[in-house]
Amino acid sequence: MTVLLAVLLGLLILVLLALRQSLLVILLLVSAFIHLAWGRGHLEDILEDMWIGIDKELILAIPMFLLCGEVMTRGSSVKRLMRIMAALTRPLPGGLAVACVLSCAVFASISGSSVVTMLAVGTVMVPSMLAAGYDRRFTLGAVMAGGTLGIIIPPSIPLLIYGFITQTSVTDLFLAGVGPGLLLALVLAVYAVWANRHMAAEPWDVAEILTSLRSGIWAALMPVILLGGIYTGWFSATEAATVALAYALLVETLIHRELRRPALYALLLDTARLCGVLLPLIAVALGIGIFLAEYQLASALVGRLQGWIISPWSFLLLVNVLLLVVGCVMGTIEAIFIFAPLLAPMAQAYGVDPVLFGLIMILNLEIGYLTPPVGLNLIVAMSAFKQPFGLLCRAAVPFILLMMGCLVLVVWQPWIAMGLVQR
Repeated sequence: MTVLLAVLLGLLILVLLALRQSLLVILLLVSAFIHLAWGRGHLEDILEDMWIGIDKELILAIPMFLLCGEVMTRGSSVKRLMRIMAALTRPLPGGLAVACVLSCAVFASISGSSVVTMLAVGTVMVPSMLAAGYDRRFTLGAVMAGGTLGIIIPPSIPLLIYGFITQTSVTDLFLAGVGPGLLLALVLAVYAVWANRHMAAEPWDVAEILTSLRSGIWAALMPVILLGGIYTGWFSATEAATVALAYALLVETLIHRELRRPALYALLLDTARLCGVLLPLIAVALGIGIFLAEYQLASALVGRLQGWIISPWSFLLLVNVLLLVVGCVMGTIEAIFIFAPLLAPMAQAYGVDPVLFGLIMILNLEIGYLTPPVGLNLIVAMSAFKQPFGLLCRAAVPFILLMMGCLVLVVWQPWIAMGLVQR
């Protein structure tokens, strides 16, 4: 009976997605379904579970990290960071392409968002790389793939939301994101050198390096302070968000002095609007998670599935295929809200570490940013860079293959993600 109801629940989700219902409507109907099918049938329990779930201090980290990313994006930090990377990578063939990837990696550790990272770096790098003679398809693919680093390198907003919904340590998730994030950045950088090996290299300009470091040192220190504080235990994820926001405001308003009061007011409003959309979704998703834990539905479903899926490796293979397909038709945040409350406890029942599973899930969904028909980076790039959708899809193919290779490597060698996590 449990499996039949789970199938009906899956069909309900598919129908709602086909009808283009909002994510909040989908989550509320899913919550109502499971309360009626497995619970006491009292729909007022949904509100109680939502309140219990969202009544957490960690919720404060979400608006602060979002606001921090907006402050650094609308200030001058991005251009200063890219100038540093361009100066340091000049001797490499395709040095500007490597600078593009590294700029995305560094800025990802500030913004926590894929689209924001892609736009912030791409609006500067795409014209520069095209003017320097780089292939158009490679240039677009590199910017789109580099942007995806924003959801795996901490402080990642999707990792933060995943940790909050599944009650997994956000600090551990952030630490676990460092290894895969660096692996992805390294692989993309190496491919950038290989793909542009015919490009002429230039000697280092020591004066330019010193000037760029002097100009951008305050922006470059942000990830060092943030990750260093979390890794050493000086502050928690919520405290890290506070420190990051305070530092970003200090740098952009008092040191760089390029973020004026009107711009600050506008980004406060934008962040408030985004939080107004996110927080109700988080509350409903947390309520679903509380219900699933209370009635042990995930354990019951695993018990039914173990006749077909007998090992953790089989489970991970199935989940990876599922999430790669989900990433093609659904955004990362939507997929986390819908699938994380169910898949995370199932993974734990199969003996998969909850932190590792969180990273695997985000890595899968990260690839979804580049896969049609609803790959968000493809859609945004089409509008931002005025390029045909078909060209962008072809540009993404080699980078999708590289990222899938990294995903396989992380699943096969979990220490890449778990090396910094204290277990």
